[in-house]
Amino acid sequence: MTVTYFTIRSGCAASWPLTFLLAVCLLGASLPSVAREGVEVGKNSSFAKLVPAEQVERSAAQQYLQVLSQADSKRALVPKDNPQVVRLRAIARKITPFAMEWNPRASTWQWEVNLIDSNQINAYCMPGGKIAFYTGILQQLKLTDDEVAMVMGHEIAHALREHARERMGKSAVTHGAARIGGALAASFFGIDPRITDGLASGGANLLTLEFGREDESEADLVGMELAARAGYDPRAGVTLWQKMGAASKGAPPQWLSTHPSGKSRIADIEANLPKVMPLFERSRVR
Repeated sequence: MTVTYFTIRSGCAASWPLTFLLAVCLLGASLPSVAREGVEVGKNSSFAKLVPAEQVERSAAQQYLQVLSQADSKRALVPKDNPQVVRLRAIARKITPFAMEWNPRASTWQWEVNLIDSNQINAYCMPGGKIAFYTGILQQLKLTDDEVAMVMGHEIAHALREHARERMGKSAVTHGAARIGGALAASFFGIDPRITDGLASGGANLLTLEFGREDESEADLVGMELAARAGYDPRAGVTLWQKMGAASKGAPPQWLSTHPSGKSRIADIEANLPKVMPLFERSRVR
């Protein structure tokens, strides 16, 4: 508990500080904790702690650079003065200031947003704030700014909640179990640090890691809150997934390969709208 001391300038107040501080302490102890405004998704997974965040982010930066280099060599890296790139970066500038509440490390990330010319309906944010969109998702779905913000918020949420690091940590446990037995691995003892270091320093392809349904649902909610705080209408999540469903024609596109069904996530979004609409409404009068 942090105690703030006050100087009271009064000739007869020699005994006030102790009495005042005691009253403050008693009052503070009796007050209920203030509930957080927004969505509720719990704490980050303990599996993420098995892999150093610094190494994961360094590996992500290297892999992201490779993606951009390959796209540039094929003349598929859209120039920074392209209207769509300008649009994406403007949306990101509004969203990223709200990232730090979800992950303090985000304050040191070197955020990047790039657009790759490809028909893929795809987008991602790698650990460390490395964001990529593909022209396919913008053109084929004809996304509004609100819908782009929902996609971007979702992908940023994966990075903030360290879902890739969590997956790598679980992989480390699996590898460790093969070496030392399930009992020790399950309790996080005896995991060979060379396994976690190898996974973090480049042994895992961060672009092909698959997230579970729980991770995807969590990213939907956190992303929706990020977008709402940034001034984008969270109700766009409903229209986004309706467009996704129409584009998939019964078979999920690459970006949805392991995600919950469109109907399920629309229901979750609608159920959580009352928690984020006040944030959106407030953002419009700032």
